[in-house]
Amino acid sequence: MTPVEIRNMNNEELLKLLEEKKRTLMNLRFQNALGELRDPSLIQKTKKDIARIKTILRERELGIRR
Repeated sequence: MTPVEIRNMNNEELLKLLEEKKRTLMNLRFQNALGELRDPSLIQKTKKDIARIKTILRERELGIRR
């Protein structure tokens, strides 16, 4: 997801998306441990999405807008 797409969501949607991404990351890690993950870069992409969401939520909390 791009930061623009994330910024267009409200806080409730972002929190739901954050929980979904965390579950996805957990599942990807399990698949990787079992050797079933075909694209290991998905783990890194998911972690970056989580960081983007957390950053935007924190910006809103502090009243910062880029």
